[in-house]
Order: sequence, then C-alpha cells, then structure tokens
Amino acid sequence: MELSDYRPRPRLRVPGSRVPRAAVPAIDAHNHLGRWLTGDWAVPDVGRLLALMDACGVQKIINLDGRWGPELRDNLDRYDRAHPGRFVTFCHVDWNDLGGAATSLCHSVIEGARGLKVWKDLGLHVRDDSGRLVLPDDERLGELWDTAAELGIPVAIHTADPIAFFDPVDERNERYEQLLAHPDWSFADTDRFPRFEQLMDALETLVARHPDTTFIAVHGGCQAEDLGRVGRMLADYPNLHIDIAARIAELGRQPRATRELILRFPDRVLFGTDEIPPDADVYGIHFRFLETADEYFPHSTEDPPLMGRWHISGLDLPPNVLEKVYAANANRLLNL
Repeated sequence: MELSDYRPRPRLRVPGSRVPRAAVPAIDAHNHLGRWLTGDWAVPDVGRLLALMDACGVQKIINLDGRWGPELRDNLDRYDRAHPGRFVTFCHVDWNDLGGAATSLCHSVIEGARGLKVWKDLGLHVRDDSGRLVLPDDERLGELWDTAAELGIPVAIHTADPIAFFDPVDERNERYEQLLAHPDWSFADTDRFPRFEQLMDALETLVARHPDTTFIAVHGGCQAEDLGRVGRMLADYPNLHIDIAARIAELGRQPRATRELILRFPDRVLFGTDEIPPDADVYGIHFRFLETADEYFPHSTEDPPLMGRWHISGLDLPPNVLEKVYAANANRLLNL
C-alpha cells in the first residue's frame, strides 16, 4: 500500500453532536461569492444560497470579492442591492497604482463597499516599479490606511499563510500532502519570498502605526499557530480584531488556548468560514466547534482533510460570547 492511500479510521469512542444550525443568528464575516478567485460567480444560484443560509441560521454573508470599478458594481448589484440585509461587500484596491489606492477606496465606498479586503499578495507578490516587494507596513500606503479610518470602514487583512508553507517541503513538513497537491502555495524559497516572521512583524508595525484604523487580521490573526503572539497583539492594539475563517483545523487542535483567547477578547473575534461556495456540512462543523464540548471530531468533510490529518475538539463557548462572535462584533464594526 502506498502511504498516500493510508486512511486510518479512528476507533476512539467519544460522544458526538450534530449542530446544523447556529445557536443564534450568525454572520459569516469571511467568504468569497464573486468571480475574483473562481473565474465565474462562486455561487451560481443566489436563491439556493439564501435557502442554505436560512436553514443554517446565517443571517448575512460578508463577500470579500468586490474588487473595484465595474467588478465591484457587479458584486453589489448581484448581492447587496438585489438582497438587502443579507450581503455586505468589501472592495480591493489595485496595487499596480500604489499612489491612487486611497482615491480608489473612496470611490468604492461611494459605490457601496462597506470595507477593504487586503489579500496576501501584499507582502508576497506585489512589487513596485523598481522590483522591490511591497510589505504591509510600507509607508507609501499610509494614506490608504488613514483613509479607511476617515471613512469608518474596517480593513480585513490576510498576511502570509500557515507557517508550514514557509518551511522546506520535506518529510518534516506537516502540510506535506497539501503542498505536494498545490506546489504554488509554498513560500519556502528565501530568494523570492520574505520569511513568515518578517511578514508578521510588518503586520504588527502596520496595526501599531495606524491606531485609528480598524484591522481584522483574518485566519486567526494570520498566525493561528501562535496564539501567544495573537493574544499579545490583541492586548497591545485595541484597533485589532481577528476572524476564525479557514483556521478551525489549527484552533481546534489547541482548544483550551483558543477558548481562553476568545473569552479574554470576546469583542474582538469574528465568525467566518472562507468556504467557497458556502456549504451546510461545513457550517455544521463550525457550529459544533464553537458551541459544543465534543472531543476529537473531523475539522473537514474531505478525506484526507486538506488542512491537516488531525481531529479537533470543541470550545463550548458560553451563550453571551457566542452572540458576540457569531454576529454582534461584525454588526458593530460594520455599523449594520
């Protein structure tokens, strides 16, 4: 048998739960409904998506695919304007025009964008005219962040990727299967990419330098494997928030540390899935993770799971904290 064919079935017998619907109305604060990542609409049938949302208790979805110009208008027309109260779209800026980013943001907000999405290409791929990588704390972008503060919109920023993506792709890499399947996700080449720590330092410098700007460091603060630093940054910077999108695999294998972090900062954590397209079974796994004390259950519907061959345990968050994480925090940050 090839090792890649190995699919052991856990024989541990533990109580389990099925949680198909959120305990309170939820806002999926991190999803992709547009054409940016998929080439065509990530959700072909919006009516079917609305039915899924109703069945799962998802009140709203934050669509991070707005981009700018005509693409933003298309997203707003398809989601926000066609279904008021159910969708909220964030815009992007064009990094090919660093000097015009702030002006572009103003135009997008006038069009109807409710936030700014910054992807990991800033720091990993975006280069200026001289060929130098542009990091998140580049001072030339200061006007952009200050403009977001003046407009009263949050900045959802994705810096770096899981730490293992920066490690050599060898027998010691816990994401080996994932990186073999997606070799373009590896940032191990030190001649092409900065190190993970350099990117996290740039993110922290950015947040510290712009205290009036609200930042949402997505994917568990962009460093779900290091909740010690995430907690320290949340304590140091009141303008910083995080979401849990696409990181319950990491958060669920350290459930005590994750629960302690959320209970310590209940007003600063947002629910999100980053599941493209939204899926009822995946929502159920997230609800089980947040709401129950279940132990050792799959974090994914995939076999083998893309995000790691391990199981997770639930957080059993109290009702008042669930209300904040599921919706109240997003409502407050977006003035919904």
